[in-house]
Amino acid sequence: MQKDNEILTQVSDNIRLARLQKRISQEKLAEMIDISTKYLNMIENRKANPTIVIVIKICIALNIELNTIYPNISK
Repeated sequence: MQKDNEILTQVSDNIRLARLQKRISQEKLAEMIDISTKYLNMIENRKANPTIVIVIKICIALNIELNTIYPNISK
C-alpha cells in the first residue's frame, strides 16, 4: 500500500504534467473548475490534498481519464 505522501506526490505531479501538456495556465484551469489559482498552485506543489471531487473536476476540465492522474487504481 502506498503511503499518503507518495500518492499526493504522484497525483500532484501528474496534474501539473497534464495541465502543461494541454498548455493551460494555472489561472485558466482554476477558473474552469471554480477554485482559486492559489489553491491549484498548492495542489501542484503538494501543499494541499485535493478532494476527489476537485481531482475529478480537473480531469474533466483537462479532458483526461482519472487513471492519468493516478494510474495505480486497481481495476
